[in-house]
Amino acid sequence: MLQLPLKSNFSLPVRVYFQDTDAGGVVYHASYVNFLERARTEWLRECYGYSNAGLMREFGTVFVVRSLKLDYLKPALLDDLLAVSAQLKDVGRSRVVLCQKVLRGEDVLVEAEVHLVCVTMDNFKPVSVPEILREQWKN
Repeated sequence: MLQLPLKSNFSLPVRVYFQDTDAGGVVYHASYVNFLERARTEWLRECYGYSNAGLMREFGTVFVVRSLKLDYLKPALLDDLLAVSAQLKDVGRSRVVLCQKVLRGEDVLVEAEVHLVCVTMDNFKPVSVPEILREQWKN
């Protein structure tokens, strides 16, 4: 696995809506997984020029979550404006590791480490990360 210094931090603003919360107006724990997914998707699009649909069309591949570690530190609340970050940590042949955070202002609410695997669309078997992404991630 290629150990990388954490690349510049990408951040996506996310507003907490009623659908994201429990009856008390506190963000439901599973909603954070959706926030993290949105940030990873936009990180790939904005920083490297690829949408998930683009990876599927051009390379016949997609990144799937292999494992996800979440540390819940403080709750987010209804109508909060959050910043959800994504930073590249490691790249292997087919595996990618990202560090992510959910912040409200300066307060870190959630820390996550996400292990993704690049797989083919036809049989979901691991394959090498497309070389164009690997090259961009080295720089």
